[in-house]
Amino acid sequence: MALIKSISGIRGTIGGRPGENLTPVDIVKFSAAYGTWIKKRSGTKDLHVIIGRDARKSGPFVNSLVIDTLRCLGINVTDLGLATTPTVELAVGNGACGGIIITASHNPAHWNALKLLNENGEFLSSDDGKEVLELAESELFDFAPVGSEGLLTVDKSWGDRHIRQVLDLDLVDVNVIKKARLSVAIDCVNSVGGIIIPELLRRLGVERVVELNTIPDGDFAHNPEPLPENLKDLSALVVKEKTNLGFAVDPDVDRLAIVNEDGSMFGEEYTLVSVADYVLSNTPGNTVSNMSSTRALKDVTEKYGFKYFSSPVGEVNVVEEMKKRGAVIGGEGNGGVIYPELHYGRDALVGIALFLTCLAKSKMKCSELRKKFPDYVIAKKRITLRPGFDFDRAMDQVREQFKTYQIDERDGMRIEYPDGWLQIRKSNTEPIIRIYAESTSSEKAENMAEQVIRIIKNP
Repeated sequence: MALIKSISGIRGTIGGRPGENLTPVDIVKFSAAYGTWIKKRSGTKDLHVIIGRDARKSGPFVNSLVIDTLRCLGINVTDLGLATTPTVELAVGNGACGGIIITASHNPAHWNALKLLNENGEFLSSDDGKEVLELAESELFDFAPVGSEGLLTVDKSWGDRHIRQVLDLDLVDVNVIKKARLSVAIDCVNSVGGIIIPELLRRLGVERVVELNTIPDGDFAHNPEPLPENLKDLSALVVKEKTNLGFAVDPDVDRLAIVNEDGSMFGEEYTLVSVADYVLSNTPGNTVSNMSSTRALKDVTEKYGFKYFSSPVGEVNVVEEMKKRGAVIGGEGNGGVIYPELHYGRDALVGIALFLTCLAKSKMKCSELRKKFPDYVIAKKRITLRPGFDFDRAMDQVREQFKTYQIDERDGMRIEYPDGWLQIRKSNTEPIIRIYAESTSSEKAENMAEQVIRIIKNP
């Protein structure tokens, strides 16, 4: 079991011993540390924090602990209830001091997490995150006396407000989507996507929505990460129902995967690529993705005469680079689309709206649209971190083996091949090592990944 503290928040498995798992003790401690940081940062008596959660079974009790802890610090809390990560981000950016999203994103159901936001509705920077962790270790919390606790407000309006803001974007064309008379199958993995995605699609003008796993009861029907091996039922549904395409989201709806009309995978890496192509065809500017994302985004960006930049993995890193480079679109190759016209956060809703507009305008089948883009293949592997494993020693061995290659060590280790690249890094969200390899064929990518795995397992 595990408790992971990173730029992606405080994440762990529910139950077990404090300090080793995400227990009630840990939830209260980190909530108090975050609240103390908010008070220090805001310097105002009108302290206000937004809370939202996905549909995990552990969500209600984690939610209660977080809310009561913040209120005991004298902080006013608005509870959005079941809400997507991007919905909470938008709500915080509307004038709150910060926010906490209670979700473990793509992790299995026995995990949960506290995703921490600043006043802009963006994830905490590395420095801010370190300060929160230091406060948690010191436990120097100053709780409010009786009668001075914060107020609790419940606000269930933000799902609708999120949809309206997406529909109002200049590059989202509802009329074009309506005229295309599209049918769409969806898999919302029994979480909050099941509440908001069907409504979004109807208001976008989709003619028929075929639903799979849309009851938000937290009983995930499959591994919640929207990867091809977990989307076989959606693929079969698209073919059976003869829909134009399928959409899959993760439990907190910040990642989007697409299924072609023939049941084949569009490729989660190409969610961002396709949306970026549409945005760049209408808006001049640069792009950003993380170092584990396909180089197809670079190819598409340069096609329009603009510049592509990379960042270390993690939404906060991508956002920082996007602001620095004036990027008009960015995100991560895991299906995360960041469109600054709406907000600086991965948002499956904006990804769906922009993609459907692009597809409808193209008058192509989904599989035909995919063929427009450079064809790369990524092999995605993982190694579970065993106790006592010396990651640094393993990296030394890899570095020695590939010393004649170009190596980038901003985020783990990325090795540039003549016809591809490979990256090795510790996960921010799970006790694993991720190995991603991209090339022009699946065989080449697999061979690149397996070569490195052998070195890591036998350092």
